[in-house]
Amino acid sequence: MDTMETILSRRSIRKYTSAAIPEPIIQSILRAAMNAPSAGNEQPWQFVVIQDRSMLEAISKVHPYASMLTEAPVAILICGDLELEKHKGFWTQDCSAATQNMLLAIHSYGLGGVWLGIYPREDRCAGIQKLLNLPSKIMPFALVPMGYPAETKPKADRYSPSRVKYDHW
Repeated sequence: MDTMETILSRRSIRKYTSAAIPEPIIQSILRAAMNAPSAGNEQPWQFVVIQDRSMLEAISKVHPYASMLTEAPVAILICGDLELEKHKGFWTQDCSAATQNMLLAIHSYGLGGVWLGIYPREDRCAGIQKLLNLPSKIMPFALVPMGYPAETKPKADRYSPSRVKYDHW
């Protein structure tokens, strides 16, 4: 799939088959995430690959929109490492870029995934930090469940010329 087709056809997938994702594909998805741009090339991210069924189910009880974790074969937690931050406050933008790269890589492999926001919701951050025993310097940012899709969604053309201005407002 070429780049534009990947971008324009990616959709949030919340239903998965039980088929396992091969480890080389997971590594490739992580490689895509870590190749995202970051402020000053700080790369302030850390990732937790979660495959343990009991942990996935426990997270679904902490995050109000994570019910799909009960069937997802794997999820990746994207975290900001506050000790790696060179440019204060930009870790969220950096982790956003890494998350988007991850979603595009997932789609390019014929998998489905969805971005579940954690940061800045304090209750979600605290719940995930406690559940996964994250050090205090590690801030959970987003969680991406993924798997082979058990649902299909049509492309959605979201381009809106009314949202584009040239040279001034």
